Amino acid sequence: MKRFAKTALPVLIVSAMVTACGGIGGSDDPAAYPERPVDYVLGFDAGGESDITARLQQAPLQEALGTEVSVSYQPGAGGALAWSELTRTEPDGYTIMGHNLPHIILQPMMREDAGYETEELKQVYIFQSTPNILAVPADSEYRTLDDFIAAAKANPGAISVGGSGDFSANHIGTLLLNDEAGIETTYTPFSGTGAAVPALLGGHVDALMTYTPMIGQLGDQIRVLGIATEEPMVGLEAHPTFTQQGIDLVEGAYRGVAVPPETPDVIVEKLAATFAKINEDPAVVEQFKEQLFVLENMGPAEATAFTQERKAVYQGLFERLGML
Repeated sequence: MKRFAKTALPVLIVSAMVTACGGIGGSDDPAAYPERPVDYVLGFDAGGESDITARLQQAPLQEALGTEVSVSYQPGAGGALAWSELTRTEPDGYTIMGHNLPHIILQPMMREDAGYETEELKQVYIFQSTPNILAVPADSEYRTLDDFIAAAKANPGAISVGGSGDFSANHIGTLLLNDEAGIETTYTPFSGTGAAVPALLGGHVDALMTYTPMIGQLGDQIRVLGIATEEPMVGLEAHPTFTQQGIDLVEGAYRGVAVPPETPDVIVEKLAATFAKINEDPAVVEQFKEQLFVLENMGPAEATAFTQERKAVYQGLFERLGML
């Protein structure tokens, strides 16, 4: 008994210390989440749609979660740098990451070095979307989509179209436009919308495949040649859709948040309920509307199913384009 007592006492002390710290590695009790600040990471530069969205959500998130929420940036490889890092992050809910569709699908589908698989990103919520737009500087020689298409047909590859990231909503929108219009343009990727806009206004690219919020932000600095929606958006009826001009192009980006693959479901559900609550906040809804965001509400199961559905669509598209 004396020998057992001498060896067991240190074990009991260590066990008590581990319990007090929430487990080996200092992980927290999922049921008590959150007990410390949360880092909301974005895979793009500041100034783009993901950043605007996160900044609008930041204060309501802090109030709902009862803890500080910081917004940080990890741009690179069209978001893939951050998303690959997320798969290796501690699955404790204290790092949540903005994700974008189709980006999280297209990166591992089209790049061998993406560093993650779509299914590794555990879906929490998809809360907004932004349709693509094709925009040129206000003083551009291209006054209409027909002008743009005619010039691209006359000089294949000469027109440069900028956008946010490779194998992103902007990239696939450009590929679809090329395919539908029978033209060839040169796509130029940037680390985010925040970097792409100065390139357009500075004359470094001829056009941008970007998103609807840029209509409100850039105003009379740009001319919108087409919006990639089935029907005209409320408040944007003055800008023609691609479909109204005979081009079957409906595409854009869906934004939400994801967590590391092994994150406990209790944490995922709490975060999902929090983002759902924020999407019902009248102030947030009005701010989303002012930014020309489309409100979306997809919880973990629906977001996961929607992602798989879109993955099948893009797989078929790239096979048809001969890019796989």
